[in-house]
Amino acid sequence: MCTASRPTWEYKALEPPKGLTKREVIDPTAELNELGAEGWELVGPIDYDKGGTKFLLLKRQVLDE
Repeated sequence: MCTASRPTWEYKALEPPKGLTKREVIDPTAELNELGAEGWELVGPIDYDKGGTKFLLLKRQVLDE
């Protein structure tokens, strides 16, 4: 029997930043790097039914204090 506890995760949905026309997506690398420094990891996109990305899903482990 394993006595180690399972990791607990928290999740964040990030809306990709849009350009002036609200149709083109601006490169989110800087924001993703900032979130990565805070312990967030990109899990993947949540897409619209007919294409395009609605959200980027991130997760990070909740650490017991």
